[in-house]
Order: sequence, then C-alpha cells, then structure tokens
Amino acid sequence: MSDGLKLGVNIDHIATLRQARYRTMPEAGNVEPSVVEAARICEEAGADSITVHLRVDRRHIQDADVFALREKVATKLNLEMGNTAEILEIALEVKPDYVCLVPENRQEVTTEGGLDVAGQVGALKATVERLQGIGTEVSLFIDPEAAQIEASAAVGGDMVELHTGAFANAFAAGEGEEELGSLIEGAKQAREVGLQVNAGHGITVGNMGRLCEVPNLVELNIGHHLVSRAMAVGLGEAIREMREAMSQYSS
Repeated sequence: MSDGLKLGVNIDHIATLRQARYRTMPEAGNVEPSVVEAARICEEAGADSITVHLRVDRRHIQDADVFALREKVATKLNLEMGNTAEILEIALEVKPDYVCLVPENRQEVTTEGGLDVAGQVGALKATVERLQGIGTEVSLFIDPEAAQIEASAAVGGDMVELHTGAFANAFAAGEGEEELGSLIEGAKQAREVGLQVNAGHGITVGNMGRLCEVPNLVELNIGHHLVSRAMAVGLGEAIREMREAMSQYSS
C-alpha cells in the first residue's frame, strides 16, 4: 500500500470480458478471466483497494464475485452501487470496507455523470446510516458542484468521489481548463466541510499530470484505462505505470 496518493483499481471490465463468453454458463470449469486473480495481480502491483460495481442488471460483476472478493481481497474492497433495496441488502451482508453510491441507468454503457445527492437527501441519508452502522465508510460519486458537495456532507457521507469524466473528455480534445477549475474548487470545498476527497472516471497516465493540480486528493479510482493498457503490457505493468504517474502528486 502507498503512503501518498492511493490507487483503487476497478476490475469491472475483467468481468465484462468473462461475461461476453460465459454469461450463460457460469459454472463451466474453464471460465476465465477470474476477477479474484485480477484482484491479486492488482494488489501485488501496488493497488491500495479493489473496486467493483454490482449493478442491478448484473452486466459484469455478479453477486458471487463480490462475496469471493470480500474473502480474498487483502487491501480494501470498495463496492460501487446504486441506492436500491436489493443491492443494499447484499452490501450489508458483504460488509465492504467502502461503498461508493453512484447513479445507475440501465441504458448507459458506464456511469456517466454524478449522483444527484441534493435531490434525494432523505433516501441517501438512510442508506448511509445503515452502511456506517456495519462499519462501512460511504462515498458519494458526484459532479464537482457546490450543492452536491453540501448535500454529501448533509447526508453524513465520509467521502466524495469527484467525477472527473468531463475533465478527461475535454482534456482529450485539447481543452479542459474550465473542468479542471471546477475540480479544484470542488476539492477545496469538500475538504472544508470535512469530506475525504477521492476522484475517478476517465483518468489516464496521459491526463494525470494536469489532475495533479487538484488539491486534497486521497485516492483515485481507475478501471477502464488500466484494463485497456493491460492488453499491451499486462495488468501489473499497467498499474505500475499509473503508480509512477501518480507519484508526482503533492496535495
């Protein structure tokens, strides 16, 4: 585990690859790739936590994956989930180290945009309290907006994960100054109201340099870039490359 900026690795797309072939035969003896093995590789290469998103439609991660990872993960297990009764009951049984509450739209390819915490304070507060009651710390995946940060503190969250997708997309187009400014201000505000500041979505080795301008960051959650890069250099090396890029960060 690192002493500086921490790295959470999202392994959803390891399961996406598995499901592409074995969705209808999960008990086959030759099912691959293994999310448990992927988590082991990630941890050995320097991951500080393992993230999975258990979606209502079970498009990639399955219930059995979450329970297996809870048993095998040696660092921290971070469960991303929508605020639904079904998934909450699973989380309460699994007891992950962290839960990150995210928006969930069955039509989306991946999570796009932050959770509207301000629009559902009552429902989210109840979920946060139940999760914290079993010792799980709760993060809220939000856009870097003042109202959402204030609401995240109001529902009793421990952390926010600032959605960096708009910044990443703009950066790829040769822009991104406005989006970076929003992240900087959001990180400052979140820290002021007592929330740990994490970030995630679309982060790559290429845009890490500019993201380093955002203060108060504690942990980054990265998935797609690492799994994609793994096709060329292997998962362990992809993580080591990202750790090297992150080493320049100073809060």
